[in-house]
Amino acid sequence: MSASVRGRRTVDEALLDNPDALAENDPGGMLRATASAGAQVRETAALAAEANLAALSDEGRPRAVVIAGIGTAGRTGEILATVAGPRCPVPVIAHRSAGVPGWVGAADVVIAVSASGRSPEALGAAEAAARRGARLVAVGAPDSLLQSVAEGARAPFIPVPRRAPARASLWGLTVPVLLAARTFGLVKVNEADLAETASRLDADADRCRPTAESFVNPAKSLALGLAGSVPIVWGSSPLAAVAARRFADTISANARYPVVAGALGEAGRGRVGLLDGVFGGLVESSRDIFADEGEEQDVTRLRVVLLRDGGLGNEEDADEPVAVEERRADAVQTLAERRGVRCDVVTAEGGSPLERLASLVAVPDFASIYLALAHGLDPMAVPAVTEMKELSNP
Repeated sequence: MSASVRGRRTVDEALLDNPDALAENDPGGMLRATASAGAQVRETAALAAEANLAALSDEGRPRAVVIAGIGTAGRTGEILATVAGPRCPVPVIAHRSAGVPGWVGAADVVIAVSASGRSPEALGAAEAAARRGARLVAVGAPDSLLQSVAEGARAPFIPVPRRAPARASLWGLTVPVLLAARTFGLVKVNEADLAETASRLDADADRCRPTAESFVNPAKSLALGLAGSVPIVWGSSPLAAVAARRFADTISANARYPVVAGALGEAGRGRVGLLDGVFGGLVESSRDIFADEGEEQDVTRLRVVLLRDGGLGNEEDADEPVAVEERRADAVQTLAERRGVRCDVVTAEGGSPLERLASLVAVPDFASIYLALAHGLDPMAVPAVTEMKELSNP
């Protein structure tokens, strides 16, 4: 076994209810960083207000907006597109490769996002935008290469202090992107929405705090339910699908679990068949009800996590009628129940799309960390990522 591989194949349930043990196994403070999500919203909203974003609107509405970044930075583009909704007056495109699409020119806006301020994707996009005369906004770590490129192009730069890995800084990266897009009239995110979103994140962080025992802590309960399974995370709406993909990111990075994630509409075109497969209905139908608990733990099974969002506004603004999404979610729950596949449900709450997204993201974020800690894994350090960067660098 590689010297860099640590942890246990089975979870230590007792560890999750031992705050001292949790702190010892989380030396980098991922739980603390994740609990700062509400503070990130407030801090970066203030930093964005200090940037000269108003000048961006002098040239009018852009032809298109490209959000360039990788990983969590790339997710900010999906969030913007979802919050803007299908009636957004211009295309919003998340771009995860270096540079920008070939059609980008002076009529367009590029928002380059990088938590470190040095990702090749964001730097390449910022440089390409400057060469082509596109309007540029940069979001990332202060005193970074990205800030230098933005200053060279005389473009607004929104500094996002880096205190944790990018995956624990989702809200710090997302809020500046949304506020930059608001300058062009693409999203209706006001100060009340931001305040309510921050409060929601604070409340969920309190519910998921390390000192709250598993039977009252929704994140610990979700983590224990996922233990030893192959998670399938489906979102019932476009907003919930973004949250589902976010959960897949954090489970993979923090807990090192393989995950299937996406929208229920996509699942209904084939992936729902996983419920009948060798990790789903087939293994459940052969379960020995007299087996010892240890034997049961050695069998890998599917675990469905369904993120449900009943929607907020006019159905004319939706990609699909809410009733269709709700019936589809009900159907998946019924299918899982009939096959003996366990299903967890997280339901969106809140008065704005941004707050509803926060309500679908917060508990799963904590669950991914608790799942890692229960396996004896440090959620902050991902040795394979470090090794890959070392092996890839010339």
